[in-house]
Amino acid sequence: MVGVAGFEPATPASRTQCSTGLSHTPTETAAYSVAFHALQEADFGDFEPVTAGLMTEISTAGEAELAQAARALAEGRLVAFPTETVYGLGADATNADAIARLYQAKGRPAFNPLISHVADLAAAGKIGRFDAPALALAKAFWPGPLTLVLPKTRDCAVAELATAGLDTIAIRIPSHRIARAILTAFGKPVVAPSANISGHVSPTTAQHVESDLAGRIDLIVDGGPVDVGVESTIVGCFEEPMLLRPGGLPREEIERVLGRALVRPPADVESDSAQPLAPGMLASHYAPRTRVRLNATDVAPDEALLAFGPALKDAERAAAVMNLSGSGDLNEAATNLFGYLRALDARMAKTIAVMPIPNHGLGEAINDRLRRAAVERE
Repeated sequence: MVGVAGFEPATPASRTQCSTGLSHTPTETAAYSVAFHALQEADFGDFEPVTAGLMTEISTAGEAELAQAARALAEGRLVAFPTETVYGLGADATNADAIARLYQAKGRPAFNPLISHVADLAAAGKIGRFDAPALALAKAFWPGPLTLVLPKTRDCAVAELATAGLDTIAIRIPSHRIARAILTAFGKPVVAPSANISGHVSPTTAQHVESDLAGRIDLIVDGGPVDVGVESTIVGCFEEPMLLRPGGLPREEIERVLGRALVRPPADVESDSAQPLAPGMLASHYAPRTRVRLNATDVAPDEALLAFGPALKDAERAAAVMNLSGSGDLNEAATNLFGYLRALDARMAKTIAVMPIPNHGLGEAINDRLRRAAVERE
């Protein structure tokens, strides 16, 4: 166990006091028991519902605009801003009313927990309890595209609605200069799931955010295209560190720091009707409206083609073609993934056929997003 100034060490076997005043053993109900739980009934309380028709302001990021974004968050409003991974939809993580508005604006299930973004490690230590592996990962990769799922501190200020009633909290320190400036100016944790309609393709430009959420949120801070292009990697800091979601930080780099392999969640944990261990784990997610066909080795005339590397010989038959990376660069492919899916979705083809993607490095995250996008939806 690590003793660090400002940090409350993680002691999963200890007893904690919940907001209900009832004491319980975390392993009985907490996410770090590595099992799904019955869905939590979200307590939305009295809040002002989101109604389409809000005047959504779009501003280019400058010093005045960043201060405006921090003020808007303090007033309980919803602010979209870029991170290095995708654009996030921010709300004050300590304000249950603002979080309820965020869930409603996105159409996001209230049993799906949110990531709390903070400005620095000291702020992270106030809401999450770090053991030695968690602290090693934080020091190695923060700020950056890594989210850690940790036991909550006893006096965690983040609203229960943001953690979906779990005893754990997902935390990240983003590296994007605009996100960091907003977080520093605001001074409190900010929940910031992807700034899109829930389940849709994630946004990598301000224009993507506008197309999904204009009239439903208050402010979009335009910082240009993002760098990474897929969401953060999520690691559960349980008894054995667990890869909950592949993302912008390759598994191999995390395992190098830990000196051991990350374990995987149980095979049956992905569902659209049970409470996930972490954000981004619903079976159907990141999906265009057009059906997605994976590992395509041919393409039909009524299909759009999402290529990788040298295009298929019959690619000219496709209704539209976009290549994630003609040179087979997985970093380039990750950056282009969501933007290209949105563009092909707009072509209204029968299917988007996707060529095979290698499953190493960022390819693991790309394939994770494509697999969820391809899940049949009712």
